[in-house]
Amino acid sequence: MTVVETAPPWIDAPPLPAELQVEITSACNLRCTMCLVSYKPPVNKLAGAMTPELFERILDGVPTLRRLTMQGLGEPLLSPYLIDQVRRAKARGLTVGFNSNATLLNRRRADALVAAGLDWLHVSLDGAAATTYESIRQGATFDTVVANLAGLVAAKRAAGSDTPWIRVVFVAMRRNVGELPALVRLLASIGVDELRVQNLSHDFSDTDPSGRYAGIREFAAAEGLWTTPESAASARAAFDAATRVADEHGLTLRLPRLEAVPPEPGRPGCTWPWESVYITSQGVVQPCCMVMGDDRVSLGRLTEFSFTEIWHSPAYREFRRRLAADDPPEVCRGCALYQRTF
Repeated sequence: MTVVETAPPWIDAPPLPAELQVEITSACNLRCTMCLVSYKPPVNKLAGAMTPELFERILDGVPTLRRLTMQGLGEPLLSPYLIDQVRRAKARGLTVGFNSNATLLNRRRADALVAAGLDWLHVSLDGAAATTYESIRQGATFDTVVANLAGLVAAKRAAGSDTPWIRVVFVAMRRNVGELPALVRLLASIGVDELRVQNLSHDFSDTDPSGRYAGIREFAAAEGLWTTPESAASARAAFDAATRVADEHGLTLRLPRLEAVPPEPGRPGCTWPWESVYITSQGVVQPCCMVMGDDRVSLGRLTEFSFTEIWHSPAYREFRRRLAADDPPEVCRGCALYQRTF
């Protein structure tokens, strides 16, 4: 491991972040095959919601905040406080958005989000066929999600609003990557602004093969596009075809890498711990959203310490130093963002 005797300020003590990702609820109405939620007991809708008091304390505790992402392992539309929290964040001049499975995004909710000033909304849609999508997002109905997505586009147009920016997020796996070109055509016909394709977020290689994360670890190995030359080749062919269709229809398309890229010497493989923070619905502070599971990394609790105290704590400093060296924390090693494949 590279030892930094006296760490530069950017490594050891960065200024408070301008961005936060806040899990406004840990409850979810789906059991998605690639998500940690599927491997944990269900969370009650009210018990899983971040309280208004904690939400306000977070906003008050980070005066540098400019951008707020209101999502985590749960479905934000399940939070009874969502619309009010969007309004409160916008009243502070923040840029605000979140990711949703859109199963609950009826026209009434779409109109309310547009009126509240939501800046962006990312909708998860992992297939162009109902059978594929519903096998992944278990509990969802493909036709309902597509209709809700179209309803959001209509709500923007009815309000004469440029926001929220609508991006569809597609988690690419062996079972669905071949449907990318068809999905591009579908989204272009609806009027969606952008399609972002991403790999599975973590391979959980740092966990015990027979432990509590065994199920999701096995799933990642079986569905990851990078795990065999054949799966990578199929993905490249689908990516190329989707790019051609996106160019034809004028849809913005973002594709991930299929090979890991090592960090530059002396630079961290990920900048999350210097630029942003992930906070669970119960106030647990984690270095990012990619680790999934507050039992894997916890750098402090906002019920016990202020945000500033946690941000400058010895635990956070040590995490940053290791990430900037050649011996990153174990939880980072299997992360797609760290490997630059996300």
